Amino acid sequence: MAEWVYPLGTAKDGDWQVSLGGHDSSTAVDGWEHTGLKVAELAPGASVSLEATGEERIVVPLAGAFEVTVDGVVHSLRGRTSVFAGPSDVLYTGIGRSVEISSARGGRVAVALAPAKAEYPTRLVRAEETPVELRGAGNCSRQVHNFGTPAALEADRFIVCEVITPAGNWSSYPPHKHDEEKDGETFLEEIYYFETRLAPGSPTGSEAAAGQDPVGYARVYASDERPIEVNAEVRTGDVVLVPYGWHGPAMAAPGYDLYYLNVMAGPGRVREWLISDDPHHGWIRSTWDAQQVDARLPFTA
Repeated sequence: MAEWVYPLGTAKDGDWQVSLGGHDSSTAVDGWEHTGLKVAELAPGASVSLEATGEERIVVPLAGAFEVTVDGVVHSLRGRTSVFAGPSDVLYTGIGRSVEISSARGGRVAVALAPAKAEYPTRLVRAEETPVELRGAGNCSRQVHNFGTPAALEADRFIVCEVITPAGNWSSYPPHKHDEEKDGETFLEEIYYFETRLAPGSPTGSEAAAGQDPVGYARVYASDERPIEVNAEVRTGDVVLVPYGWHGPAMAAPGYDLYYLNVMAGPGRVREWLISDDPHHGWIRSTWDAQQVDARLPFTA
């Protein structure tokens, strides 16, 4: 499991709290080829930079506002107070472009990336432009920000979105896979970057606060002869890689909301998220028509 689960601090590289899958990442993951992620916590006035290379990138503010300079042109990302405050402005940079990210007041920022060849223009996607989807129903309700999906963004290889799961709910469910190129399915590596928080309305007194441990859970298991077995506790800053296999559910424990940033890409002919459900559990989708979407959604600023 250690090869696929990276608790906060275990994939650190210089100024980056997380650096996985990039051309300059020092943490080597055998066989990992198509996606990458960087996360940095910036002090007020600090910056991080990325050199021009054959990677397409999208800059995602997690907490705070940022200035992103792409080949000398400055783009302002208004950001948000936290990942649970609705969508943020994000910036797609394309390939072969140097990137510098700075923040006057400090904050936390992610950069999703994928090796790419085709060139697409730099694009600022404002928060109000982001397609917000309420997926599932009942205790499978979750909120999806589809800023980096094929319908929302022109890009070469990757598919990027973020998901918020209210306390006690399951997402990435029913379990599914995308590890083959065949009719109805595409092969996509996938990265999950997690954050957690105490859910609104939970006890906040000194005794409760002293004992709280915002936690969620992530599950990955084999879909064929390739072995994989992940059943991990996850907290803010943790990463789970999905090279293949059934994955799901991602579970928000009662009392704690769960967020994850998804980065997917693969070598296939089409840039499309085509999945197969685990046949043992796919029937769950048919139950959603008779249920309401969780009334706690959508999460907004």
